[in-house]
Amino acid sequence: MKKICAVLFSILLVGCLCFSVSAEGNVPRLTDNADILTYDEEAKLTKLLDEISERQNFDVVVHTCYGDSGDDIVDYADCYYDDHFGINTDGAAYVIDMSSNKWSISTSGRGVDNISNDKCDEIGEEVAEYLKSGDYYEAMVVFAEGCDDNCNGPGYNWFFGIAISLGVGFVIAFIATGVMKGQLKSVRFKAEANDYLVPGSLNLTSSRDIFLYRNVTRRAKPKNTSSGGSHTSSSGGRHGGSSGSF
Repeated sequence: MKKICAVLFSILLVGCLCFSVSAEGNVPRLTDNADILTYDEEAKLTKLLDEISERQNFDVVVHTCYGDSGDDIVDYADCYYDDHFGINTDGAAYVIDMSSNKWSISTSGRGVDNISNDKCDEIGEEVAEYLKSGDYYEAMVVFAEGCDDNCNGPGYNWFFGIAISLGVGFVIAFIATGVMKGQLKSVRFKAEANDYLVPGSLNLTSSRDIFLYRNVTRRAKPKNTSSGGSHTSSSGGRHGGSSGSF
């Protein structure tokens, strides 16, 4: 009887763990805790965020709050993304704190490289104009579409793209050289250099070396550069992005 109870308890425990994982993995991409959207706007925005995220394999997230960000909305946005969607996963979050009128864009994973900080500044400035006029729904749509335009598709593989380009170039070069080779049917290979000389045409009586000129090329010493495009959140994730107020 004890063995049966132990087996049943194990099955129940596994079932609870599976349910917990499923619930955590089903995090909504829109959380309007500040309650600034209507019911219809929430429904339409959720549909848009899910469509872009699933098509691009890139989580596009919007979160509003009231006073939760404290003094550092940048780290709050970073940690919100890390806690709900995973550290260094591909995505971007837009966080608005209505108590301080501050916003922050946090990029993660390939979003850090594909959506540069300068691009986040551009998106943020455009979105802020809608926030100032109270058109919160349109502001969030602009953010989502900005991510859609710049995240470069699902897991874009630069190495694969370069390999395809090199392969196409090789095929074109092979065809071109084949055509040129076919036009040189009269040319025959000679094993020695003497075969290319007319007998008696070369007669050297003296030789000397003459220095004609010197060619000096100067190049600027490269400066040390740093990308500066990312930072680390308090939760340990690599992020980029932008922030501001409205």
